[in-house]
Amino acid sequence: MSASTARVPGADLLAALLDGMDAALCALDAEGTVTHWNREAERILGWSAGEAVGRRGFDGWAARSADAEETLARVMRAMTAPGRQVHEFALLRKDGGRVLVRTQTAGVRTADGRPAGVYCAFSEVHVQVDLERSLALSEALFQDAAWGVVLVDVDLRPAVVNAYAARALGTSRTTLLGRPLGEILTQGVEELESALQHVLVAGAPPEPADLWVTLRGPRGERRRCWRSGFVRLSSPLAEEPEPVPLGVGWLFQDVTDSRLAAQEADRLRFRWSQLHRAGAAAAECEDPLEAVAVLLDFALAGFADHVLLDRALPDGRLVRTLATPAGAPGPVTPAATGGIPLSYPPSHPACQALTRPGPTRASAAPDTPHWSTARLWPPDMAHALCVPLRTRARTLGVATFLRSASRPPFERADATYAETVAGRVAAELGAGADRT
Repeated sequence: MSASTARVPGADLLAALLDGMDAALCALDAEGTVTHWNREAERILGWSAGEAVGRRGFDGWAARSADAEETLARVMRAMTAPGRQVHEFALLRKDGGRVLVRTQTAGVRTADGRPAGVYCAFSEVHVQVDLERSLALSEALFQDAAWGVVLVDVDLRPAVVNAYAARALGTSRTTLLGRPLGEILTQGVEELESALQHVLVAGAPPEPADLWVTLRGPRGERRRCWRSGFVRLSSPLAEEPEPVPLGVGWLFQDVTDSRLAAQEADRLRFRWSQLHRAGAAAAECEDPLEAVAVLLDFALAGFADHVLLDRALPDGRLVRTLATPAGAPGPVTPAATGGIPLSYPPSHPACQALTRPGPTRASAAPDTPHWSTARLWPPDMAHALCVPLRTRARTLGVATFLRSASRPPFERADATYAETVAGRVAAELGAGADRT
């Protein structure tokens, strides 16, 4: 710092501000004489303020003689040019080494607008390039990234949302800012917020995780799976051993389609494995009805909570033949009905299945607690799939699979599987009927 600066009121404050800057700074007057030189400039080039202030230009100390005049001329050109000028120079360190710096220079004017000198902020090129690369990466992530990026503050509210994330969340990039995540998520928000809290406290998990969420939207709820990774954000300016985090960077991709496809493949693999095992076990049964019970037991695993088998009488009525226990889970066993026909009305799903070429699906409406018992099924069931048992152009009865309200309704793929099971059951029943 120049000696003249020390006589100016507030010089101590000015010196502290200049020395506390992260960028190197020097200033030159209109004649090209160095008037200010801060500590970062001393760190980069090795010349102290006492050695730099008062020198005209850079010849003989901070630049090679062959380059010094051109370097000074380019710096001083900013005194009359509008705005800031950006240059790159090779300067000399005090130890004789050369360092490439990037400078930003701008003119300094007096109170009446006359040119009074220039100031020059500079840093090593590789440091500047690292900074620009970081800024470019941040900009790219929030513009063109093929995955979602959300910056979440310490209150677990989004602070920045990129375009991909906005589309995935079904909102605009600004709508969600500062609002709780629960406003757009009906399910999965607790798991997401728990993950964010963990990152704030303990740091990022070692690998990404799948988060299943349900999104609110104008077209109804959407179930999605996001492959998510997290990083804790801390200020690079903090000097504490463990600086207070600024928030969490949440990066994710929508992997719903691939995860659903994998689940469906696993489900199909398990179901057909069960059918193979069921066929092998049923082949060892001498009694056809016992073989049917074995087939239904294997089919029930992971598919439904209960299964019922109603045999068709010649007059078209149905009689309960096999069933799982109505209370606790158990194996399929013969039903103790004494052969008395069931009092099913014509609208009963089992009766409808007798007259239709395919399965009949039914689900309880909301607030209908006695829906299943009114249909002579075990209590607390909410979803039914009734499949006719056909073989050799005959309908031998109906198999009914039941699920509780905690499980999803039966879908088309479930009906296909149930038809395959029903075909094997009907074949066993038909073989038994032919023998009698």
